[in-house]
Amino acid sequence: MTTYNWDLIERLLHEVQNSAGHSFTPRPYAEEHAANMAASGEPVENLDHLKTQACEYEKLLLERGFIEPRPEDEGGNGENFVLTPRGASLLSLIDSSIPGNDHPRQVLDEQEDALDELTFDEVASKAQIA
Repeated sequence: MTTYNWDLIERLLHEVQNSAGHSFTPRPYAEEHAANMAASGEPVENLDHLKTQACEYEKLLLERGFIEPRPEDEGGNGENFVLTPRGASLLSLIDSSIPGNDHPRQVLDEQEDALDELTFDEVASKAQIA
C-alpha cells in the first residue's frame, strides 16, 4: 500500500495555485514546510528526504493529471503549473484549512494507491468522503 505525506502534497498544490509568473520549485517548498512544522512544534522528518519526496510528488502529480503546465496567457513560463480539475478535487479533500479534512485523508490512506488516477476519481466521486 502506498502512503503519502498529505501535508506536503497540500503545500505543493497550494504553491501550484500561486505559481503564476515564477518557477515551481519543490525543494525550497519542502524546506519551508519543514520550517513551519518545526515552528509549530511538530517533529520534522529528514530534510533531504523531504526535498526528494517533494520532487517525486511534483513528477507524480504531473504524470497522473493532478497538475499540468500553466498556459502562457495565465503566467506560464514553462516551469510552472496549474491545478487540473482532478488536482483541485484532491486539494479540496486534503486542505487542512477546511474543517473535517481528517476523514478524507483517512479514506485516501485506506486505498492501495490513493493517487492512482482511476482509484482517486472513484473515491473522490463518492459524496460521503467529504
